[in-house]
Amino acid sequence: MTQQAPYTLKSYICGEWKAGSRDGAELLDAGTGAVVATIDATGLDMAEALDYGRRSGHALRSMTFHERAEMLKSLGKFLTERKAEFHALSLATGATPRDGMVDIEGGLHTLFAYSGMGRRELPNARTLVEGDLQALSKDGSFFAHHVLTSLQGVAVHINAYNFPCWGMLEKLAPTLLAGVPAVIKPASQTAYLTELMVRRIIDSGLLPGGALQLISGSVGDLLDHVTGQDVVTFTGSASTGRMLKAHPKIIAESTRFTMEADSLNAAVLGPDAVSGTPEFDLFVKEVAREMTVKAGQKCTAIRRIMVPRAQSQAVIAALGAELAKASVGLPGDAATRMGALASHAQRDEVRARIRDLSLDAEIVVGNPDDVRVVSGDPEAGAFLNPVVMYCDTPGTARAVHDTEAFGPVSTVMPYDDLDEAVSLTHRGKGSLVASVFTNDPGVAEAAVIGMAPFHGRILLGNRVSAKSSTGHGAPLPNLVHGGPGRAGGGEEMGGIRGVKHFMQRTAVQGAPALLSAVTGQWIDGAPTRADVHPFRKSLAELRIGDQLVTQKREITLADIEHFAAFTGDTFYAHMDEDAAKANPFFDGRVAHGYLIVSFAAGLFVQPDPGPVLANYGVDNLRFLTPVYPGDVLGVRLTCKDINPRTNTEHGEVRWDCQVTNQAGEVVAQYDVLTMVAKTWPN
Repeated sequence: MTQQAPYTLKSYICGEWKAGSRDGAELLDAGTGAVVATIDATGLDMAEALDYGRRSGHALRSMTFHERAEMLKSLGKFLTERKAEFHALSLATGATPRDGMVDIEGGLHTLFAYSGMGRRELPNARTLVEGDLQALSKDGSFFAHHVLTSLQGVAVHINAYNFPCWGMLEKLAPTLLAGVPAVIKPASQTAYLTELMVRRIIDSGLLPGGALQLISGSVGDLLDHVTGQDVVTFTGSASTGRMLKAHPKIIAESTRFTMEADSLNAAVLGPDAVSGTPEFDLFVKEVAREMTVKAGQKCTAIRRIMVPRAQSQAVIAALGAELAKASVGLPGDAATRMGALASHAQRDEVRARIRDLSLDAEIVVGNPDDVRVVSGDPEAGAFLNPVVMYCDTPGTARAVHDTEAFGPVSTVMPYDDLDEAVSLTHRGKGSLVASVFTNDPGVAEAAVIGMAPFHGRILLGNRVSAKSSTGHGAPLPNLVHGGPGRAGGGEEMGGIRGVKHFMQRTAVQGAPALLSAVTGQWIDGAPTRADVHPFRKSLAELRIGDQLVTQKREITLADIEHFAAFTGDTFYAHMDEDAAKANPFFDGRVAHGYLIVSFAAGLFVQPDPGPVLANYGVDNLRFLTPVYPGDVLGVRLTCKDINPRTNTEHGEVRWDCQVTNQAGEVVAQYDVLTMVAKTWPN
């Protein structure tokens, strides 16, 4: 009987699936040792792949942020319908079904999260205006705005083996939302799962041609061909990251390079969190979870456990009892609580690092050379039971602060006071995340202020947030993922911040009309149009600069007193002449700020049913000049920004509202936010 040849992974470049020219290296099932696939990218033209992505990028850039966000949403739905296929193959990576959810569902969640952020927080446009308008002249003839546009290169994402799905999608989502094509290079050990997901993405037909390419195998000379319009991101070991960052072409072209590297993340048990408190129990469970999820193969896993010296033995005992529940075996076995490491080479690496750590620490839980499993062959699979070490003198030790065993290994370190604990966290030279378990606000404040400069994220855990907390090791799409120093000095995700990594920020200066044409936002001094009332116009008819100048209205003392009686706002500045005069800001009784806003609405609103469907808010409200009885107010209302929504019958319109008095002084300035129908019958 002829044995079936292993599956050969292919690369997807230049719109085609292509195999390397050699037989390729074998990739083994982490639990059984069976061959899953072979991988090779020899002979593929990396320069052409980059050029193809750049040439094809116009298709993504021609889409608006909202269109790209809808694309991500559709892609998320498409992949969700096929997640069972991904989970089945995920078992070969050593991941249990629970681990697979972190990788697969976690990645899909990131797609949906960025889709939602794109529709809520970005305009339905191709450029992004950032920050406030800057006035550069006294006569209103010269302004500046910062504008972000899509880079015209390719984002090369070099990913780690531990999260073959999430690791790709957490970078791909903000990249595509920014309008930049991506080339994905997964780590070889688990590339078969990434390749499967990319195949399904290509099958979906949802992405424009050239928006996504995949390299299954070595990148070869790819980095020799990057330009200043490209972006390179790397997730993996700090040593490899530093080597890539120093690539001559990356330096010569000033190519953007973001690194998210392994780090010696710490968990600190607060001085108040003694044995018997909820925080102590939560701490132990969190450490055990971080040691066993993905078999400890997480860049955010807890490597250093810092506890009050008096609690050291209690923590070790509790942690040993908790880890005893972590039965190791085949990932698909129902009795298994922790699967295998990604490969035998990785298990050998972890054992070697344990030997390095033994220079400073002793093993107090587990035995790396005595593998106990509930299923599977302990030698055929890359299994390793959890190992806890203890370093009694962490202040003088070095290995425990410099060496990471990238697996189910962590070291307990006692401290004598909180300042020492904070100082010990610094010894990691920069980490992705740290956690502090305390119910004392003073401890939380001191710990965060002391630790934050060395960490990208800090989790505060206590009894109040126990049920809702997302945990120490979970990067979230709306929070930055990255850290200083050893952790790489980069940032990923962080909400819309992550999108901006793939865009160019440009300061644009000019006259109001020209700047308004670039930004799509009306600026005082830009052209206006005054024909029919702008509230009678649908989005199909409305234009930036459509303006209404209202009739005038005098403010009387009776108006002020009625408003005070009706609302209950009888603040002395509105009701007591002498007290108001004593206030350094007023010359007597003044009108309520919200009376001004209400009367302004009465002046500019067109009351008949029409395309303006709702007022959903006011932004940037400022009261600039006091209004006294006898002042006469008028309003200038101008269409400032139009943001049509996709897949709805309405859009958002922002109106510049300026209220002035009889002397032409601005008494109030703000933006009125409305929902307006896309069409409306005449």
